[in-house]
Amino acid sequence: MGDDSKAVVERLVGTIDCKQGAVRAVRFNVDGNYCLTCGSDKSIKLWNPHKKALIKVYSGHGYEVLDAQASCDSSQMCSCGTDKAVYLWDVARGVTVRKYRGHPGSVNCVRFNEESTVIMSGSIDGTVRIWDCKSRKMEPIQILDEAKDSVTSVAVSDHEILTGSADGRVRRYDLRMGDMHSDFIGQTVTCVNFSRDGQCTLSSSLDNTLRLLDKATGELLNEYVGHKNVQYKIDSCLSSSDTHILSGSEDGKVYVWDLVEGKLLKTLDHGTKTVHSLSYHPSESCLLTAMEGKVYVWKSKYGQIIDPGD
Repeated sequence: MGDDSKAVVERLVGTIDCKQGAVRAVRFNVDGNYCLTCGSDKSIKLWNPHKKALIKVYSGHGYEVLDAQASCDSSQMCSCGTDKAVYLWDVARGVTVRKYRGHPGSVNCVRFNEESTVIMSGSIDGTVRIWDCKSRKMEPIQILDEAKDSVTSVAVSDHEILTGSADGRVRRYDLRMGDMHSDFIGQTVTCVNFSRDGQCTLSSSLDNTLRLLDKATGELLNEYVGHKNVQYKIDSCLSSSDTHILSGSEDGKVYVWDLVEGKLLKTLDHGTKTVHSLSYHPSESCLLTAMEGKVYVWKSKYGQIIDPGD
């Protein structure tokens, strides 16, 4: 087949009606064989999106689930939501292992570190709290409280934490050096990511703009425009090969740009409602997107639709 990872996702190969109210987030697991969906009906569901097969339902949250992530070996997952709690789950048994309380407000986002030994949770209270999964202690081991407004998004690399906040700043914490770098974007930042090569950061903000910054210097490398994002928290991401930039939009589309040239290559039409969550496969040209109660599976023109397990 050749290397398909640089091809543009453009073909809809499947639609899943998740039946869990509005899907607040969709997230691939680490190898891309499974995904998690977070529902406004308080549930989390585990799927094989390539076969459109539901594997398990997780119940325990008191209100809407806003974010979730599977651990590095997919044996555990973390989740958060408007019930102000951070949950650690045993995936196979479907039970809660820990329930961390400490945020006084809704928790917008959760991420494991690379070894899945700690969980980072970003909240409307303006803090990121760091929880030790291996310890019996239920208090956070660290609180990052530099943000002046809601922390909307968190990304994690091997030794850095990247946060986006409604105060218009992207902050990068270097855990090895113990210092923090802040870049002023201006508008509410709704999503942050590291590029896969670790050299750049990508941020979305409520001014219809995505920005690619040089991680070390903060220099603006490129801007991506054309989509509509002035109201809602909308995911953006890089493709698995760092060749494309993708974002949801309030006009019912996903926009795909060339990373280097910044030009719009493709729009993926979903309808008229906001496409607010998306997740890119870790190694292949495959994209999951969420609008209202459904998840859409997109592949490149050349990509196989056959499940790798077949």
